[in-house]
Amino acid sequence: MFNTLKGKTVLVTGGSRGIGKSIVKLLTQYGLNVAFTYNHNEDQATELIESLKAENVDIRKYKMNLENEDEIYTAIQRIEADFGGIDYLVNNAGIIRDSYMLLMSSEDWNKVLSTDLTGAFLLTKEVLPMMLAKKNGSIVNISSIAGVIGVGGQTNYCAAKAGLIGLTKALAKEVAGKGIRVNAIAPGYVETDMISDIDIDNNSEYIEKVPLKRVATPDEIASVVLFLLSEGASYITGNTIEVDGGLTN
Repeated sequence: MFNTLKGKTVLVTGGSRGIGKSIVKLLTQYGLNVAFTYNHNEDQATELIESLKAENVDIRKYKMNLENEDEIYTAIQRIEADFGGIDYLVNNAGIIRDSYMLLMSSEDWNKVLSTDLTGAFLLTKEVLPMMLAKKNGSIVNISSIAGVIGVGGQTNYCAAKAGLIGLTKALAKEVAGKGIRVNAIAPGYVETDMISDIDIDNNSEYIEKVPLKRVATPDEIASVVLFLLSEGASYITGNTIEVDGGLTN
């Protein structure tokens, strides 16, 4: 099922830490060449490449600010030149700027929407022509259950992640006839820096809501990405897979 992935090129945004890092590590283990982006911490990106040298694949880092259209264009041109094209795309990068709506600044609203939603749109628009030329490809957008059920204090983040699900559904219909699949993953609580301020393992308020009584590991999200990119998911498109321990059931 995963053999056809070997030697293909995948672009993973926000790949230097958290869920993105786990995605990069898992995909290299299955023989994919990986281009991944980072915005701020080049040291983490370099360390990740060093740790994966034994995997015998081509892995490279690219600085990219998803709020900067010119920077997106330049990075994609470099990746195409370095790898000869992009076969798969994982829109993973995202930020949070939490606040109740009455206290939320326009700046925080715009920053989350421009990074988490508009950034995915701009990047996908640059990558799609490469997939269309081959009449093959798979795109996975990392949304969130916040975009499915809503979370108080996160109107900007919920709007962006719900928008990403809508983008997924619409784009899947647009490109299905061209051999390209588009799906989303909506993780629940995951052990990442994004929830580091919450002692979630010792907070019964959160754990009691999850039927599996724990949070996910980043590796558990990465494994779903691997499946959706593979031929095992060849008849799945336009879907959002909720990886949340049963939280939204």
